[in-house]
Amino acid sequence: MTYFNEENTVEQMFINAAGKCGWIYVEPQFVPRLPDEVLVVQWLMEALLALNPITPEQAEQVIYKLRACITSGGSSDELITANDKFRKLLFEENSYPFGENGDNINIRFFAKADDAYRNRCIVTNQWEYPRKSKEGGKRLDLVYVINGIPMVVGEAKTPVKASVTWADGAADIMHYQKSIPEMFVPNILTFASEGRELQYASIGCPVDKWGPWFADEERKHGTLEDAEHNYVSLMTPERLLDIYRFYSVFTGTSRGRKIKIVCRYQQYLGGEAIVQRVLSTYTNGSGPRKGLIWHFQGSGKSWLMVFAAQKLRRQEVLKAPTVVIVDDRIDLEDQITGDFTRAEIPNIDSISSKQELEEKIHQRKILITTIFKFGDLSDGEVIDDRDNIILLMDEAHRTQEGDLGKKMRTALPNAFFFGLTGTPINRNDHNTFACFGAEEDKYGYISKYTFQNSVEDKATLELNFKTVPVEMHLDNANLQKEFDELTDQISEEDKNELVRRTSVEAFFTAEKRINDVCKYIVTHFREYVEPTGMKAQVVVYNRECCVKYKKALDALLGTDDQTTIVMHTSGDKADDYKAYKRSRDEEKKLLDQFRDPLSPLKFVIVTSKLLTGFDAPILQCMYLDKPMKNHTLLQAICRTNRTYNENKKCGLIVDFVGVFEDVAKSLAFDEETVKTIVKNIDEIKGLIPIFMQQCIEFFPGVDRTIGGWEGLTAAQQCLKDDQVKTSFGRHFARLNKAWEIVSPDSYLTVFQNDYTWLAQVYQSVRPVSGGNLIWTLLGAKTIEIIHRNIETIDIGTPLEDLVVDSDVIDAVLEDEKAREKKIVEIEKMLRLRLGEHKGDPNFKKFAEKLDELRERMTQNLINSIDFLKQLLVLAKDLLEEEKKKAEPQDKRAQARAALTDLFQSIKTEETPIIVEQVVNDIDNEVVNIVRQFNDAFQSVTARREIKKKLRSILWVKYQIKDNDVFERAYQYIEMYY
Repeated sequence: MTYFNEENTVEQMFINAAGKCGWIYVEPQFVPRLPDEVLVVQWLMEALLALNPITPEQAEQVIYKLRACITSGGSSDELITANDKFRKLLFEENSYPFGENGDNINIRFFAKADDAYRNRCIVTNQWEYPRKSKEGGKRLDLVYVINGIPMVVGEAKTPVKASVTWADGAADIMHYQKSIPEMFVPNILTFASEGRELQYASIGCPVDKWGPWFADEERKHGTLEDAEHNYVSLMTPERLLDIYRFYSVFTGTSRGRKIKIVCRYQQYLGGEAIVQRVLSTYTNGSGPRKGLIWHFQGSGKSWLMVFAAQKLRRQEVLKAPTVVIVDDRIDLEDQITGDFTRAEIPNIDSISSKQELEEKIHQRKILITTIFKFGDLSDGEVIDDRDNIILLMDEAHRTQEGDLGKKMRTALPNAFFFGLTGTPINRNDHNTFACFGAEEDKYGYISKYTFQNSVEDKATLELNFKTVPVEMHLDNANLQKEFDELTDQISEEDKNELVRRTSVEAFFTAEKRINDVCKYIVTHFREYVEPTGMKAQVVVYNRECCVKYKKALDALLGTDDQTTIVMHTSGDKADDYKAYKRSRDEEKKLLDQFRDPLSPLKFVIVTSKLLTGFDAPILQCMYLDKPMKNHTLLQAICRTNRTYNENKKCGLIVDFVGVFEDVAKSLAFDEETVKTIVKNIDEIKGLIPIFMQQCIEFFPGVDRTIGGWEGLTAAQQCLKDDQVKTSFGRHFARLNKAWEIVSPDSYLTVFQNDYTWLAQVYQSVRPVSGGNLIWTLLGAKTIEIIHRNIETIDIGTPLEDLVVDSDVIDAVLEDEKAREKKIVEIEKMLRLRLGEHKGDPNFKKFAEKLDELRERMTQNLINSIDFLKQLLVLAKDLLEEEKKKAEPQDKRAQARAALTDLFQSIKTEETPIIVEQVVNDIDNEVVNIVRQFNDAFQSVTARREIKKKLRSILWVKYQIKDNDVFERAYQYIEMYY
């Protein structure tokens, strides 16, 4: 018996929940549309006549234009352009000569927000398009129609199969956009859910770029109730239209391809927090005129400002406001200006001088400038006292809080001030919360999006840290002698001050140290970074170090075209750095080369530039050899956390200065070891009814014969408490293990229905994602006084060194104290490294083995020598597994694996196909075709040939005449080959 499936759980739940947020359900057969029509013309005609003073004939002219636009999106390549054009027809190019004497009037397609009840909002399911066609139309699970225009498409998947996730629904939608693009020309967004997560995206967005929608910052997910809660928040018709008009943009990639961007949930919540505060204070005449948006680095604050600015500009009640984007760096100003320009946001202008600031501030536009333009104003100068000027300040924790900020506030006394930051610093001299947070804001901010949130949502990548200790050994006697000779005429106090002022610089600028650090960098880069196609940034102590590092790296690399220096060259009176003086355009071209995967440029060496605002997703690794702290440190390391491709799993910081000392503490996890089950089958049989009853007791009063979403929701209600849910998970895991040992014994038949029910409930509440990276920033190590008397430098990655270090062998055989020290050292490093891989099933066995060894050692079952030997073996195995993880995946192997899973899933006794043979045939044919073209999937001829061969293999040779299987197989081919 199947209690729960996608139709009676997720799909029906969403239909039911749609009624809570303004939708009316209409069965598909009662939607009055023509078989090949995307629009529901009858409903659209009625809406146009109700909302506008026009005749039916005039309404037909409007509908004709919309139809023509939908037809123009008849291929997936033209879909984005058509989608953009369709939105313009609704909101911008909606003027028609239907007024008196042929005057133009603006046609409304939707009622105003305060009159929204006049919109006809319909949800239907199993929408077929084209309907009743000879080839058979595609069936869309859920379609949402506003005034006759289908604007949202959703896919529901089963919540009770471990192998099925929302991503399967997203993949289906991607396929539909290729096969029936016309259906998506009017589209606002698409969504998919398996009842745990609600993920959504714009059209054309690949599955790995989809993101979750959360109703609020509590970010509840994991159950049907949570999915419904988030769904109701997203799918309110007024919010969807808001997203459509203000929180969506069309822009271009670096390669000139047009794409559509729909806001992520945190951008919407943050943008709305700004807009609603402005509207409330402005219309009421009182209230806070500031607010802090605290969103982690890399989570999209630039686009948040784009969205908020374009909505603020279109609010009639604000009477054509001026929105000013303020930055504290020229490179960030360029980045934001580029975002606005590529998105074709109207009425954009930039301010490049004090004179322009004084002139343009009165314009009703979106202005972009830097904070430094306000520094040229006179003390106490007021340049505009209007109350509809809104300032959005990026990286609000720095200069906006000093004298420049005061001048800005004085110059615009009645303006709104909103700060956006990823690293607010709460100190007496730089208190971001006090500067931008209003007293009305409980926690000092109006919107927050944390590092952990961004990693969980895949908006950014995890940050992994590798601490590499660097130690100098000095000739202390000679050092003291030379120092005393140099300073014999000054006081002890002056000597101490001299040491204090020179020791750090002496440490970081010593050429022997730089050469050894560069040897490590090149070895590490070639082994771990270069094979993935990624690039690196080297952060050094000062400009002198930049030059020394480039010289050392070039010598080791054997060429000078793999490295470059980007630095400020002002104040260079001796022209020491003349070679690196570049114009803004020259620097931009250089950084574009760094971003280009085909360019030989692999390393960019910096000391202060490019530590903020530098967006290069191909940058994976930062070699950090400069002490930093607070927001400067956090901003710097986050240059590595941008998503790029499947080879980039994380941002990596290789730390030579001890900034992240003792990371192991922050990476500890408290997983409990599963108790060993006695393997005596008869004994385990006796335990199954006990384990079964203990699981069932978690659901008092729940009728297990009730299927559908009602039954599943009732079960999930019993597991709302996280501790209860965790306890149930442990109990079911124990039952599941016992069941697997006994199965397929007929003894289990009597328990089968209850077990199936429990298994489905368990799958529906299993954790949404794996472990999370938890990390702690620690202060820089205290560095001993360094001088030029360096004898040796010790450098290396501890775990790698410990595994092969000869003194480890000596410790094992001879010195008990040394042995104990090595045991502590290796075990600590192992736990640190395993913490970096928390949640990765490939590394779970290592953690379990380490815990087992520690337990055996504690119980004196092994001696310290055996314990150390086994730790070394475990460390070697761990390092080998890490190397595998670092290697780029073979896409052809991925394709074969995906195709194998597909054909295994459809194999039955009635259709006894040989899966390996089917996959081999497809693989061979596809590879032969792909080799004939430079870019096969950009070629219409190649795509046609591949589909022809695929049909021949599936439909003719193996008699697999299932169109969905065909389409999914082709999707895998296009994805991987």
